[in-house]
Amino acid sequence: MKENIQAQFLASLTQSIDNQTFIKLTLSKSIGDTDLKNIYVRLVEIKKQLQLSFTYRYKTRDEVKNCQNTEGVNKIKELLGKQFLNAELFLKEETHLIQYDKKGDNPKVFIKKNKENIDKVKNTVEERNPDSFGEGFFISNHDHEKQRLISPKSLYLNALDITTKDGLVKNDSQHKFRQINKYVEIIDNLLNEKKLPNDAVIADFGSGKGYLTFALYDHLTYNKKMTPSVFGFELRENLVEKCNAIAKQSDFQNLKFVAQDINDFKINRLDMLIALHACDIATDIAIAKGIEAGAEIIVVAPCCHKQIRKALRESETVNEMTPVLKNGIMEERQAELLTDGIRALLMEAHGYRTKVFEFISTEHTPKNVMIVGIKGKAKKEALKQVEALKTHYGISHHHLETLLP
Repeated sequence: MKENIQAQFLASLTQSIDNQTFIKLTLSKSIGDTDLKNIYVRLVEIKKQLQLSFTYRYKTRDEVKNCQNTEGVNKIKELLGKQFLNAELFLKEETHLIQYDKKGDNPKVFIKKNKENIDKVKNTVEERNPDSFGEGFFISNHDHEKQRLISPKSLYLNALDITTKDGLVKNDSQHKFRQINKYVEIIDNLLNEKKLPNDAVIADFGSGKGYLTFALYDHLTYNKKMTPSVFGFELRENLVEKCNAIAKQSDFQNLKFVAQDINDFKINRLDMLIALHACDIATDIAIAKGIEAGAEIIVVAPCCHKQIRKALRESETVNEMTPVLKNGIMEERQAELLTDGIRALLMEAHGYRTKVFEFISTEHTPKNVMIVGIKGKAKKEALKQVEALKTHYGISHHHLETLLP
């Protein structure tokens, strides 16, 4: 009986994938003492091939794994009644729920007709995008229009050559538009976790052409009903001039772009600091500026890890990793791990609760880590952990240390 009921549920899952009525599947009520709380399964398109994407939700991190559809269904079969007591299958017009008792036996299936599933559940068939943000953050390619936080009819999107004058996203800008919206979603989630003052002061270092800076100001002002002051810092004066002109056209009165080096940045008040793809120690400078200003939220996406890699190469310390690090690619990855790991620890030591996660698929680029710091309580033992890591690898210092009190 148990096998028959479970087989019927899995048959509904397989059929929904084949006939494109599948929206998503969630596994909940984990069995036993485990950090794994939920698993979310979605359909994604990778290199023009549909696959099932599993997002494993742990207490402190998310992990994403993709697999062929048949393999994915078999994986779900192994999880049902063994690691999870509940599974909910969302289809276009109904929801199938299978529930097990506390011992993982006596499954029961319930079917609920619900024509609102399409509107309630996003990201049905998705495509990994090299410009997307966040581990497991994919780009919807579903026939139904996804509700976006940023409207394509925004004047600045047309000025930035993302949309036409009619407010239609250009074919060659579809990925950029989705990237913009996904970035705003990430920031929106952070703001739900850590509320900022209504008149928040935000600095975006390395704002470039301003796509994300404009979208952030737009979202905070018109969706969140805030009155923020947002500053985009960029060294290229031609981009600063262009962005300021677009901000004026858009009537974004409290959005300013400044041609200034991050080293020269000084401000009495800062609520959020953002620095995406700041190269090598520029990320450390940005983090230090945020900590010094007492920013409530710090968001960085590091690029290049030259300082620690050089220190590893010059180190005379011999440990169990020495034979491995003679290979350049392994040395590079170890440098990235140490650099960003120590950054997170130093942020914790100075009163920030940190999250470190993959935000771009490794199939596109290895530079795929985002570090988020949310102001909280200082974790003084983090400094001892930093010292232990430096001693183990024979590293004299991490550049961020030299910038902090």
